[in-house]
Amino acid sequence: MTLHQQIKEEIKKAMLAKDANKLRTVRSISAAFTNELVAKRRKPDEILSDEDAIAVIKRQAKQRKDSIEQFKAGGRNDLVEVEEKELAIIETFLPAQMSREDIQKIAEAKKTELGISDKTKFGQLMGAVTKEIKGQADGNLVKEVVESLF
Repeated sequence: MTLHQQIKEEIKKAMLAKDANKLRTVRSISAAFTNELVAKRRKPDEILSDEDAIAVIKRQAKQRKDSIEQFKAGGRNDLVEVEEKELAIIETFLPAQMSREDIQKIAEAKKTELGISDKTKFGQLMGAVTKEIKGQADGNLVKEVVESLF
C-alpha cells in the first residue's frame, strides 16, 4: 500500500473514530496530494508515488512549524496548540529522521572522500551529504553539521 493510499485509509479510520483533529489533518494532507497531482498536470484521482507523497508531507510539516513560530510570536497559544497537534499527526507519516551523530559520520566520510579541506568547497560537500542522506534528516540540521566541520 502506498503512502497516498494509506492517507486515504486514515481518513476513513478517523471518520469512524470521530477524531476531528486527525480527520482535519489527514484531509489537509490528501488535499495537498491532489494539489500536487494537478500541479504536475496529472489527473486528481491518480496516486502519488511514495517519494512525491513524502515530499508533500514534509512541506505540510514545514508549514505547521512555520505557523507555530508565527503564532507564538503573535501570542496566540490557542492556535499554537492546534498546529502542534496537527504536526504530531503529520510526523507519524514521515520516515524516521537521522540523528545528529549519524549525519556527522556521513559528513566526515564525504569530506575525506572528496578531499575537502577549506570552506570554499562548502557547497560541494553540502550537496554530497544531502544526496547521501536522501531526505532522512532536516536540511537545517545537515547544514549545521557540515558547517561545524570547517
